[in-house]
Amino acid sequence: MSNKPTIYVLDAFHPIGIELARQHADVICWPDPRIKEWPEKADGVMVRMTPITAEQISRAQHVKIICKQGVGLDTIDLEAAKSHGIPISRTPGVNSEAVAELALALALSVTRRVTRFDRMIHSGDKIVRPEHLGLEMSGKVVGVIGMGNIGTCIAKKWIGAFGCKILAHDPYAPMNNWADIAHERIDKLNQLLPKVDLLTLHLPLTPESHHLLSHDELSMMKNQAVLINVSRGGLIDENALFDLMSKGHLYGVGLDVFEEQEPPSSNHPLLTLPNVVTTPHAGGGTIETQIRSSTQVAQQVIDVLMGKPPVHTAF
Repeated sequence: MSNKPTIYVLDAFHPIGIELARQHADVICWPDPRIKEWPEKADGVMVRMTPITAEQISRAQHVKIICKQGVGLDTIDLEAAKSHGIPISRTPGVNSEAVAELALALALSVTRRVTRFDRMIHSGDKIVRPEHLGLEMSGKVVGVIGMGNIGTCIAKKWIGAFGCKILAHDPYAPMNNWADIAHERIDKLNQLLPKVDLLTLHLPLTPESHHLLSHDELSMMKNQAVLINVSRGGLIDENALFDLMSKGHLYGVGLDVFEEQEPPSSNHPLLTLPNVVTTPHAGGGTIETQIRSSTQVAQQVIDVLMGKPPVHTAF
């Protein structure tokens, strides 16, 4: 019987991280059916999006560390982990560039009708180009909600590529943050929303941020504004968004995330709208990010199992 610790990998990770883990531990990988035994048998856990519940944590007999790829922790019951003394670590900044690039790509796909034209060409639809005019982003006002690693990265891209004016909203950041980024800080959300040509969301889902943008908030935005969400679906009230967009409010929306199911079912109401562009929670889906994140998650788990203190913990 092996004397090595056991690491359970609950989701698909890039092979480089799994191989690193195997150099130091016995590894059980998804989709191996034994993966469901992790609460009883794991010493360390690597996870991406698989939910970790209070019930599972209550059965975690030997787990010394759970490491989550990325920064969002809404899929893990943190209170249960804290009460059982299991540290939850993460990998801040590992996918910042990739997520920011996708946010920019979604925005340009919406503003320049890239996805709409592609759909029409593939379907053989008649295209009357003046009926599908795009928006130019040069010099426009971009609102960034959440100015962490990803938010600051996308702000720099909008400034560097398009000379946009950045309005930043982040009530949890120190006042002297982002000194290297030209911006105007706006502390009240209702003061920011009416001013932006494009709003991009880069914040975690918490009880406070759930449905941060509901009917009243969305109604405050310009009729021709663009909304981009590459963070968490629960930040937006999707029913309110559909209702307002059905009435012609907002120029378009780009969504990498949805509240109930990712990717959403094909009959999701928002998918019936021609000015909604979607991706399947693919913000971190680059080769470079998957190599970095897989390696970092594995190394953080290994370090704890070798007696080092956890880093980037949630509490």
